Amino acid sequence: MNRHHWWRDAVIYQVYVRSFLDSTGDGIGDLAGVRAGLPYLKKLGVDGIWLSPFYPSPQHDHGYDVADYRDVDPVFGDLAEFDLLMGAARRLGIKVLLDIVPNHCSSEHPWFREALDSAPGSPARARFHFADGRGPDGSEPPNNWHAMFGGPAWTRVADGQWYLHMFTPEQPDWNWRNPEIPDEFDRVLRFWLDRGVDGFRIDVAAGLFKHPDLPDSDDPEADARTRDSVNPLAWNQPEVHEVWRRWRAICEEYGARDGRERLLVGEVSVPTAREHALYVRPDELHQAFFFDLLGAPWDADAFRKVITEAMQDIAGTGSTVTWVLNNHDQVRTVTRYGEPAPGGSGLGAARARAAALLMLALPGAAYIYQGEELGLPEVVDLPDDVLTDPIFRRTGSRARIRDGCRVPLPWSGQASPFGFTSGAEGAKPWLPQPEYFAEFATDRALADTRSFWHLYREGLHLRKTLPQLGEGPLEWLDTPPGVLAFARGDGLVCAVNFGTANAPAPVSGTPLLSSGPCPPGVLPGATAAWWLNDL
Repeated sequence: MNRHHWWRDAVIYQVYVRSFLDSTGDGIGDLAGVRAGLPYLKKLGVDGIWLSPFYPSPQHDHGYDVADYRDVDPVFGDLAEFDLLMGAARRLGIKVLLDIVPNHCSSEHPWFREALDSAPGSPARARFHFADGRGPDGSEPPNNWHAMFGGPAWTRVADGQWYLHMFTPEQPDWNWRNPEIPDEFDRVLRFWLDRGVDGFRIDVAAGLFKHPDLPDSDDPEADARTRDSVNPLAWNQPEVHEVWRRWRAICEEYGARDGRERLLVGEVSVPTAREHALYVRPDELHQAFFFDLLGAPWDADAFRKVITEAMQDIAGTGSTVTWVLNNHDQVRTVTRYGEPAPGGSGLGAARARAAALLMLALPGAAYIYQGEELGLPEVVDLPDDVLTDPIFRRTGSRARIRDGCRVPLPWSGQASPFGFTSGAEGAKPWLPQPEYFAEFATDRALADTRSFWHLYREGLHLRKTLPQLGEGPLEWLDTPPGVLAFARGDGLVCAVNFGTANAPAPVSGTPLLSSGPCPPGVLPGATAAWWLNDL
C-alpha cells in the first residue's frame, strides 16, 4: 500500500464550527474554538478535520449561503485567526479541509446584487438562471421545479423575471454554463490553497449544471433532498464531470509543487453506486461520500448489500470508498437505530457502537461527525420557536429538520452551556442543550473507559497500528442469519450481530476490541467485535 496517498484510508472529523466550541461568549462556535479543541481531536486520533462554511454569510442556511468565498464571517473570526488555526493544525499533524459551496451563493453576494440591479439579458444576470415567466403576463414560474427545502424553485423579481434556487430564495443557483463561474471558482480554490489547506469537501457535488432548456419535471413532487428523488434535470448532468477534472488538475498542480497531496471529496447524492463511481475516476474527485451505509436500515442483509456494491463499483475505479454514518444533515445513529435510554445506554446506543466498529473496519476512508464519538443522540424535542433550519421555515414541517443533530457540544459540567461557551454566567448556546447532555460531556467521556469516546479512540489507534485495516481487500465469511463477518488482510476478522439474541462468534478467543461485553466464543446481540486470528 502506498502510504503517500494519505487520504485513501484517512479518518476525518467533521467540525460543525458554530456548534463545536465558542471562544467569545456569544453562544456561537468559532475558529478560535476549533483551534482550542485541536488537542482533543489529536488525542482522539483523527487524521484531519473538515470545517463547515465559515465565510461571510447572512446565515439563512448557516453558512451554506455564501456572500464572500474569500473571507471569514466576523461571527467566526477573521483571516488572521484562520491562519493561526492552520498553523496549530499543521504542528499537530492534522489535515484541514474546507467546505466549498459551488452550486449556489447568497442572495447578498455582490454578483447577485449586481444581477438584481441589471436589466434582463445582461451579463450580470447571465451568471445565474434568470428567465421569463409563463402565462400571458409571465406570472407563472418558468417551469414546475420544486426547491429541495420546500416550495417552488423560482422567485420573481421586480422587473418580472424569475431566478432559480434549488434550495431557498436566499440561495440563487450559479449558471455554470457561463465561463465566468468556473474561472471565479478557480480563483477561490487557489486563494485557500495558498493559505495551506489540504483540500475541500464539495457541497452538492452532483449539482451545478441544469438541463440547458430548463424543461418541466415529469415528477416535480419528487424534487426533495433525498438520495433517490432528486430532480434529474437539475442534478447529475454530464457536464459536471469537467468541473471536477478542472479542480483535480489544480490540486495536482499544487501537489507537484510541494509534494503535499490535496484532497477533493464530494457530496455526491446519486441513486446507485455505479453512478457514484463516475465521480471518483482517476482524473476527477479523489473521493465521494458513500451515503448508502448511512441510509441503510439496521439489517445485516442491507448492510452487506451496500458494502458489496461499494467495493465492486467504487473501489473498482482505483479510488477507495468514503464511509459515513452521521453528518450535519442526518438524524444521529443513536436515535436512528433506536430510541436511547438516559446515559446513552439502550438498543440505539448499542447498535451505534457496533456500527462504528463496522465502519472503522471497512476498507477505505471514514468520516466522523462531531459528537458521534460521544454517543450523542438526536435532540428531538426542540421547541418550534428555537428552530433555525430553513426546511422548517419553508415547509412548517419538522419531518426533515436538521437542528437536532446540530445542538452545540457538551464539554464539561452539569448544566448548559456545558463548557461550550466561555461567556458570562447565563450565556446561552445558539441552540438549547438538553439537561441530559451532562451524561455525554467530553470530560465524563474521557474519564469513563467504557464510553463511546474510548471505543472510537481505540478503534482509530488500531487502524493506525494494524496493517490489515484501512485500505485493502475484504472477504466475507459464512455466518448465521443476522450476523455479518468479514476478514481483513492477514487474520483480522470483524463481525456484527444485528439481532438481539446471542450468536456464536466466528472466531474463538477474546476479541481484540468489541463494542460491548463479548465473552470468548459468543457474539451478543447488537455487538461488533474485532479479532486477530490465523484463518
